[in-house]
Amino acid sequence: MNRSRPRQQSRHRPPPLPEPRGELSEAVTALLRRPGRVSIPSPAGCSPYGDDLQLALYVLYELHYQGFQGVSDALEWDGALLACRGAIEERFLGGLLRDVPVDGTDTARRALDEIQVEPADGAGGVSHFLRDEGSLDHLREYAALRSLYHLKEADPHAWVLPRLYGRAKAAMVAVEFDEFGAGRADEIHAQLFADLMADLGLDTAYGRYVDEAPAEALATVNLMSLFGLHRARRAALVGHFAAVEVTSSPASRRLAEALRRVGAGPAAVRFYAEHVEADAVHEQVVRHDVVGGLLEDEPHLEADVVFGIRATLHLEKRLATRLLGAWREGGTALRRTRPPNPPW
Repeated sequence: MNRSRPRQQSRHRPPPLPEPRGELSEAVTALLRRPGRVSIPSPAGCSPYGDDLQLALYVLYELHYQGFQGVSDALEWDGALLACRGAIEERFLGGLLRDVPVDGTDTARRALDEIQVEPADGAGGVSHFLRDEGSLDHLREYAALRSLYHLKEADPHAWVLPRLYGRAKAAMVAVEFDEFGAGRADEIHAQLFADLMADLGLDTAYGRYVDEAPAEALATVNLMSLFGLHRARRAALVGHFAAVEVTSSPASRRLAEALRRVGAGPAAVRFYAEHVEADAVHEQVVRHDVVGGLLEDEPHLEADVVFGIRATLHLEKRLATRLLGAWREGGTALRRTRPPNPPW
């Protein structure tokens, strides 16, 4: 396949509103266009993991990030929108609490140890599939979907900084400093991912692939915002961050190998190669100082840390099932098999 020349990432220009996927997301996007003139239906009838609810929640959360073209920045703290978001969050969180039970005897150390041990046969994982048999198109599709997070990498986790103390805060800032390029704009991880996308012939514009992303991909991003925007969920966000860091290094190694195997360029390989070493170090800092420091200060939050870890894995498994199910049947995990503007 010939690679088309990608459009360069837009600077300081928010994305357009995505296309609605049902009654709830239709009402939310309509309210952003015409504040005060649209009533929002109850999310009670929506699946907590479904396209309509997850898109509506994603749109409302993006008001706290880059916003949307034609949508007033003042709506970030609009009371009606916040009430709507609260109801949707309650539905999403209710599904997670139902599906990710946490036993009172669970500990953060045990939960992290469990995910650090990989299956002996290496079967079932997305990164295993991509390393062993994935095509260049599979890797492009994966990058397009992951761009929903990686083009704002570390931003959702930054919400927790003012909610930590002492050792946990200092360690979290140290890791975030690396994620944000250690003071160099061209080394910010979001920029490195944009470089990866350009190397693969993808459009690097922020939010470009929201319409192609299935609910399972939106949910993994929404989880970070759900935890990050609520002080009461600060320990769950730390658990999420720990789960990401613990699993990142081995998965990044496999993805770098996959990109080399299909002949991707150096910028594409570099993003994951960079994470192999960096996240191996971050894992230890997060385990011992961020999680350890938080629980030293607030031991009553241990169950919340465990919930954050396991909710992260729950949603990642749902996404993996979607991706691998489509790819093993020779199809695509994208919502639109023939999007108006193909992802490559």
